[in-house]
Amino acid sequence: MALNKGKHIVEEIDGVRCSLVEKGVSPERTEFLKKLLEKNNYTVKVAAEGESGTFKIGVTDLLFNPVIDVYKRRLISFSGKKVTPAYWLQESDKETEAEVNYWTFK
Repeated sequence: MALNKGKHIVEEIDGVRCSLVEKGVSPERTEFLKKLLEKNNYTVKVAAEGESGTFKIGVTDLLFNPVIDVYKRRLISFSGKKVTPAYWLQESDKETEAEVNYWTFK
């Protein structure tokens, strides 16, 4: 799910209602998100989407919304720092950027 779309989607994955995190993602991105969300104590469900080789990923917490949790900095990275939108989107893996707040950036 792009971080510019705040719609909360609930889908059933493996017979369990889940908050959809992302859909149509590659195996590498699926693994990254699965590990990140499990680090943050979410129960993650993953399902293949047909023969396209992509996956959809969700969490069993129906109140979870990736847009809100990323921008409110509720998630923690693998090294214990707060997750930024760039880190979530895998645009930057530099840990120094994970603690920068927009109000202190000059």
